[in-house]
Amino acid sequence: MNAQEFKTNIKCTGCLSKATPVLNEKLGEGNWEVDLMTLKKTLTVSSPDKSKEEIIEIVKESGFTAEPIS
Repeated sequence: MNAQEFKTNIKCTGCLSKATPVLNEKLGEGNWEVDLMTLKKTLTVSSPDKSKEEIIEIVKESGFTAEPIS
């Protein structure tokens, strides 16, 4: 399964707490993670049935932004 990576503005545990319910519901629990330990704040999604555009919209619904990393 190919993971998709996005730059995000989910930058702290508070942000993560806010985003988690929406991301779990729409992407599936365990199908995504945010690396809060690096400056880049990378969101990695392993949901094969979601396009980059769908993932960006889902993150937007949670109140944050996501930009694909090529």
